[in-house]
Amino acid sequence: MPFVSVKMLEGRTKEQKKNLIKSITKSVSESLSIDENNVWVVVEEFPCDEWGLGGELAEGKIKAKKEAGK
Repeated sequence: MPFVSVKMLEGRTKEQKKNLIKSITKSVSESLSIDENNVWVVVEEFPCDEWGLGGELAEGKIKAKKEAGK
């Protein structure tokens, strides 16, 4: 049974996470020619102040990106 772990910053909706899990499950199932019921996916979310990006806390990068309209 494949086990896929996704680690990401918090803030996605339940629907987005549901779609992500569905897409990953389908891809792994097709790639390995196994039943989707044998694919495990776990999503771990972390606050922006617990991750770094480019030498800074991710929250600062995200805030700057939002302010820039990107």
